[in-house]
Amino acid sequence: MSMFTSKSVLLVAALCASGAASASVNLHGEAGEEFTHLSASFNADDPGMTFNGSWAHSDNDGDIAGLGMGYNFDLGPFLLTMGGKALYLNPQDSDEGYAIALGGGAQLPLGDFFTLFGEAYYSPDSMSSGVDDYVEANAGVRINVIKSLSIEAGYRYMDMAGKNSHRDNTLADGAYAGFNFRF
Repeated sequence: MSMFTSKSVLLVAALCASGAASASVNLHGEAGEEFTHLSASFNADDPGMTFNGSWAHSDNDGDIAGLGMGYNFDLGPFLLTMGGKALYLNPQDSDEGYAIALGGGAQLPLGDFFTLFGEAYYSPDSMSSGVDDYVEANAGVRINVIKSLSIEAGYRYMDMAGKNSHRDNTLADGAYAGFNFRF
């Protein structure tokens, strides 16, 4: 007997779809001195399942596109996220490849208008192709202008470590300014 029956797979898919249908949507954009990062996320600010898609670009170091999934835990004032991302890596000076990165983040609201946040994801050589490893981290502060719009400032680091004597490709390593539309 199969461990997963078609009924159980359909039930899980229906539950995920019903949760995503009522989830909030965040559209996010940010720019640093030499990089751009765009993303869309579903249910990123509420407890439960969260999904996201992202794209990052650097004229000097290449592109990264990814799909992520995680679970948000409500821990008192903190919203803690644990999850992973499947990433397509296209470094400027190396072979394109992939990475499966694991990590998470945290958000700490400071009243109605300010939120501190941070996240980090890592993929070792054994979970990536074309690079030795992949590292992504960011931290910052978000200011809620109105309920559906916030601006933020932070620091982002994204690196694809070179493999087979190729140089590292650091897409982002610096401060950025960004915005979020939430609906």
